[in-house]
Parts: sequence; C-alpha cells; structure tokens
Amino acid sequence: REWMDFPPEARGLFTTGGSMATFNAVLCARERHLGADIRRGVLYTSDQAHHSVLKSAKLAGVMPDRVRAVESDDRFRLRIDLLREAIAADRRAGLEPFAVVSTAGTVNTGAVDPLDAIADLCAAEQLWHHVDGAYGAFFHLVPELRDTLRGLSRADSLTLDPHKGMFLPYGTGALLVRDGAALRAAHEATASYLPAMPHPADFYDPSQHGPELSRGFPGLRVWLSVKLYGTAAFRAAIAEKRALTLEAARRVAALPGIAIDAPPDLSLFAFHLARPGASREEEDAATRALVQKTTARRRVMLTGCATHGRYMGRVCILSFRTHEPQVEALVEDLAAAIEESR
Repeated sequence: REWMDFPPEARGLFTTGGSMATFNAVLCARERHLGADIRRGVLYTSDQAHHSVLKSAKLAGVMPDRVRAVESDDRFRLRIDLLREAIAADRRAGLEPFAVVSTAGTVNTGAVDPLDAIADLCAAEQLWHHVDGAYGAFFHLVPELRDTLRGLSRADSLTLDPHKGMFLPYGTGALLVRDGAALRAAHEATASYLPAMPHPADFYDPSQHGPELSRGFPGLRVWLSVKLYGTAAFRAAIAEKRALTLEAARRVAALPGIAIDAPPDLSLFAFHLARPGASREEEDAATRALVQKTTARRRVMLTGCATHGRYMGRVCILSFRTHEPQVEALVEDLAAAIEESR
C-alpha cells in the first residue's frame, strides 16, 4: 500500500496471480456501480489488454458483447479520445458504463496507458478505474519512472504481481483497492457454521475480502522478503532491470536491419527485422525466424507477438538472474542470427 502511494483506508488481497486479482477488482467495480442489475453494464479496456480482463468480465457476469476493446495509438497505448467517444455512445444507447481497465505495462510491448488522463475521465464519468499493473506496478518504486506511471496511485484498484516485480515464486499475486469497504462489500458472506469472532471492527479477515475461505499464506514470502532486505533492495533491483533494458535497446537498435517498434516504457521493448523491398509478410517471417534462431542458442530466451499488423520480437528484462552478461549474450546472439539470415 505504501509502495504504491495508496491511502490508509485501502485494503488488499494476496492472490495466485494477476488474473485472479483483476477478477476480484471487476467484482468490486460491478458491486459498487451496478448492484444486482448487471445486464446493461459495459466495461472498457484496450486492444492491448491482457486476455484475463475479458475472462474476468465474463466470470463476473459481464458478457463479451459488453466489453469494449478500445483501439491503441502508434505507441500501443489506449486512446483516450476513443475511450471518451465509446462511453458517450454507450450512454446514448441506454447502456451503463461502469469500469475502465487500463494497463501499466502491456504484455505485448510493455506500453503504459495514459493513467492520469484515464483517472480524470473516470472521475468525471463516475466510473471505476482499475489498473492492471501485474507487470509494471513495481516500477513505481523507481523515481525516474514516476512520470511514466503518473496516475497509478489514483486508481480505484490495482493488480500487481510480486512474482514479477519482486522476483518471488510464482503464485504470488496481489490486489489493492483504494476503498477497503468496497473490497469487503463485494465478497463478504456469513453462515451459521461460521460463528462470529470477537475481533475489533477494523480486523482484517481475508475470507471476507476475497472468494476463498480455505487459502494458503502467500503473504508470508512477501513479508519475509521485505523484512530481510528492505524496500531499498527491491528498488535497486528493479532500477537495475530498467537500466539494463535501456542499454539493451540501444545496442539492439544498432544491429543491422533492426527496427525498434516499441521503445521501452519500463523494461520491455519490441523490434522487427526490416528488409528493404520486402513485404510485411516476408518481414514477419524473417523476424519470427530471427527470434527462433536466437533462442535456439540457449543463452537467452526471446519471445514474439503479433499486434498492429506486424510480428515483433520481444525483449523483457525482469529476472533476478539477468545482469550485464546476459545483455551481452543477447546482443551477440542476435547479431549472429542476423548474419546467418543474410
């Protein structure tokens, strides 16, 4: 809560990952803004959003035809002008907009949506603003990235994954909700076989803030890590990944034929192999082969994505094992694969 600059009344929930965190956030938004009548509710997100947003909406009873995937701009960020138009159009059609899910670090290119502008729009339209920061939220700890992530701390709810930004074991996700009462209202339930416990009114009961009664103790590994190493260690570690990414992007961009499609907002960038006179399909095939040849050398692992009509290679630096030698290996292996492709 303090790391993300959320207020004291905020509450949260440890989950198995970002998907469950986003699901619980959508439930909060639905409960707060729609109540029992969810048939006219509309949720908005970006065409770059993680697929768990659509899944979360469906599980919360909001069908796919009530989810709007708003087009992104040439930097892969949600277009605020199109979002505003979509909300107005749905209101005119008699529907009920209730939530916007933006992203702090998209899965394809690492782009950060205009969080502050979206927060302003949601405040004006009285909509719930959820930020999917599963990948990017912990970069909020890095002072130089505060402007990039401006508006994150204004969100009504925030997904964040300690198993990414804190380098902890998988199965360590988290949700923060600005108004803790909203999180409880969306999940609380009683039964005769659950006797009232003599706790103070402000006692936090995880079973009343999430869907599970029986659950593990993922908070232990988060608490212990911070207790042992302190905030400064995590800030330094994630700042190192940012610095390594900037260096990697600079060096990869200097390789012959490489075009950077998405410069790093955080610690991820995307590129393709440009071929003069080649068609888009031929460049896509060449880029796909480049990614495969580089990974086949078994020193680094590249992945790819297809968006905005192009296949791109992705470099994401967010492992506790990634340091300068791994960046050097990336550049060397990419260069060798490019040479093989000629």
